[in-house]
Amino acid sequence: MPILPIDTGRYGTREMRRIFDEENRLQRMLDVEAALAWAHSEVGNIPRKDAEKIMEMASVKHARLTRVKEIESEIRHDVMAMIRALAEVCGPSGAYVHLGATSSDILDTATALQLKEALELIEKKLNDFETILMNGTDRYKKTIMMGRTHGQHALPITFGLKFAVWMRETARHIQRLHECSKRVLVGKMSGAVGTQAGLGPHAMEIQKLVMKKLGVNPVEVSTQIVQRDRFAELICLLVVIASTLDKIAIEIRELQRTEIGEVFEFFERKRQVGSSTMPHKHDPQTCETVCGLAKIMRSLVVPALENVPTWHERDMTQSSAERFIIPQACILADYMLALMTNVLKNLQVDEERMLRNMELTKGRMMSEAVMLALARKDMGRQEAHELVRRLAMKSDVEKRLFKTVLLEDSAVRDMLSEKEIDKVLDPRNYLGTTVKQVELAVEKTKQERKARGLAG
Repeated sequence: MPILPIDTGRYGTREMRRIFDEENRLQRMLDVEAALAWAHSEVGNIPRKDAEKIMEMASVKHARLTRVKEIESEIRHDVMAMIRALAEVCGPSGAYVHLGATSSDILDTATALQLKEALELIEKKLNDFETILMNGTDRYKKTIMMGRTHGQHALPITFGLKFAVWMRETARHIQRLHECSKRVLVGKMSGAVGTQAGLGPHAMEIQKLVMKKLGVNPVEVSTQIVQRDRFAELICLLVVIASTLDKIAIEIRELQRTEIGEVFEFFERKRQVGSSTMPHKHDPQTCETVCGLAKIMRSLVVPALENVPTWHERDMTQSSAERFIIPQACILADYMLALMTNVLKNLQVDEERMLRNMELTKGRMMSEAVMLALARKDMGRQEAHELVRRLAMKSDVEKRLFKTVLLEDSAVRDMLSEKEIDKVLDPRNYLGTTVKQVELAVEKTKQERKARGLAG
C-alpha cells in the first residue's frame, strides 16, 4: 500500500519515479551482471556461449522481481537474491553469474546507471527552465518596478533584472551539474575490499570493459564501495538547485501578496479552488509547495555528508540512508523544476500595479538620486545625505510629496531647479546600467547554450 506522497504519485514526475522504482533498480543490477559476464568472456575467463546466455536472461522479464523478493525473504540478502534468480533462469551458465564480484560492485554501478538517467532528465529540465528565464529576462528588461531591501522600498529596478539574476544562477547550476556528473557517474568492479583479487589477472581490464559497456566511467581506485563524497557532492548540488527554486518561489509569493499584487501564479478561475471555506482566495499554492519541498531537500544534506565516513573498507551505514536520500533528492529536484517552469511560463504580471506601488513613498524612493545630485553641485556627500534624510523623514511624517518638501527647502532650491528636481525624481532616469546588464546576461547565456548544442 503506498504511504509516502512520492509513492502515491502526488509528488514527482512519472519518468523520474520510474527510474527509481523497484523493477528498474533490479534491471540496472541485472545490466551490471550481464556486462560482467560479457567482460569475463572478452578476456577468456568464461565461455562466450555462457556469457551470451547470461546476457540474454539478465532481464526482469526472466529474472522477475517477484522471484527475487521470494528468495530475499528466505536468505535476507537482496543482491544474493538477484544472483540466485538470474542463475536459475540461466541453467548451467548460471554458474558464472557474479564471478569474482562483490555486492557493492553491482549496487554502486547500478546506482550510477540510475543516476545517469536521472541527471539527463534534470539537465533537460534545467535547460528548459533557463529558456523560460531567458525569455522573461528579455521581455521584462525595461519593465520598471520597485526594488526592495529588508522588505522595504529601496530603489527602482526592472523586473527583467530579477529574471536575469535567476537565469545566471540557473546557468551556474548547469555548469556545476556537468562538472559533478564526471565524478558521480562512475562504477566499479573491484571485489571485496577493493583489491580485485577475485577477478583474476585481467581484473583491471574487466573493470574497464564493464564500465565501457555500461556507459559510465570506472573509478580510479576504491575500497569495497564507491566513495560517498561523490554522492554527497551530487545531493548538495541538487539541494542548492532546490534552494534557488525556493528563492524564486518566495519572491513570487511575496509579490502576489494582496498588499503588493504585482505578480501572480496562473489561476484557473473557472474551476480551480483556492480555499475550502473562503471562495475568494487565490493562493500561490504551487510556489508554496516548492518552498515546502525545499525544506525536505535541505534535510537530505546531513545524511549525505554522514555517509562519507565508513569503517575501514566497508560497512552498511550508507545503505539504508541512501535508499531514501538518493531517490528523494532526484525525484524532488526534478519535480520542483517542473513546477517552477510551469509557474514562470504562465506567470501573470501586473505592470500597472508595479508603477502604482512605486508611488507609495511619494517620491522618497529617489532620495539617493537627490543626494547625489546635490553632491554633484558641490555639497559635501555627508552633508547632502543628512539634509535629504531629514527631508525624507519630514515627507514621511507629514504624508506629503517628497518633491513638495524638497522645493520648500532653501538649501535644495539654491542648488537644484524645479526642472532638475523633476528629472532627479523620475525613476526611469535612475536605472543605471540595468538594461545593459540584462542584455549582456542574455547574450552570455545564449553563447553558453550554443556551446552546449542548444538553441538560443
